[in-house]
Amino acid sequence: MEVLMGDDVAKQSERPRPGDPTDPRPAHVPVMLDRVLEVLAPALSEPGAVVVDGTLGLGGHSEALLCAHPGLRLVGVDRDTTALERSAQRLAPFADRIDLVHAIYSDIPSALDGLGIDRVHGVLLDLGVSSPQLDEADRGFAYSYDAPLDMRMDRTQPRTAAEVVNTYSAGELSRILKVYGEERFASRVAAAIVRERTKARLDSTRALAELVRDAIPAATRRTGGNPAKRTFQALRIEVNAELTILERTLPAAIGRLALGGRIAVLSYHSLEDRLTKRALAALSTDTTPQDLPVPLPDRQPELRLLTRGSEQPSEHENERNPRAASARFRAAERIREP
Repeated sequence: MEVLMGDDVAKQSERPRPGDPTDPRPAHVPVMLDRVLEVLAPALSEPGAVVVDGTLGLGGHSEALLCAHPGLRLVGVDRDTTALERSAQRLAPFADRIDLVHAIYSDIPSALDGLGIDRVHGVLLDLGVSSPQLDEADRGFAYSYDAPLDMRMDRTQPRTAAEVVNTYSAGELSRILKVYGEERFASRVAAAIVRERTKARLDSTRALAELVRDAIPAATRRTGGNPAKRTFQALRIEVNAELTILERTLPAAIGRLALGGRIAVLSYHSLEDRLTKRALAALSTDTTPQDLPVPLPDRQPELRLLTRGSEQPSEHENERNPRAASARFRAAERIREP
């Protein structure tokens, strides 16, 4: 785990020139920003408040939080070293109030321990793949570009999508596509992959996207967007162990919230949202046995839900930022110590 302290951030603060394609600012539109700010504000207005952005990305949410709360300290965590470099540029004006950490967001407790921080007042998790990961062809996340099959959020890690596609059995591939991609034709796609790789190794996003398209019945291909979408989602989740890590992250992050602290989560597909819903619901429920006449103090809820179900972006935001369309937002506040 690498921690980039305030002075280190300042050293990386040379801004790209206007129009430089490496400048993260012009194209990055944080999802549901106003709602995130609104939900976290009561907790972050506390003197000495600390917030963790567990999925820092290009730092759009973090920048807005730091601007809105001049006394706020921010810990930004990301597994993508490129994202950390670019967010360091964006957040350079706040270098004395931020610490950036190269880590998976399930390591939030370790990151906080390393910084000498016990409790925090806010946690933000903006899940899924980030805009630069989608937009940069060589990252291999998108079926709209021809690129190496990579899909690693952390390029220091060894496993790539090409390894999954070329080494997993048909059964393993089918399970991944069905569970992580919710692909109706998982078995057909898996069988097509195994057949194709006997002829030549599958290393290209375009080759995989075309193979998936051909494996899915023509009648089904006419609706629902690009037929490769579900396969690419499933491979990305497998390569980055996203759901396994999220399952560990939610209780770990909630466990570091101070009394009155708040957690906000943005999910982008039903699997993420389901895990988030389950984790927040489990801690917002009175678990006193039903046959007891009075509630037990140690079985009272630790959290209070701040959203009714999952909230979605407005139509206006979806028009302005189409990538927000699939977002689902949930939030909760700690009301009792565990």
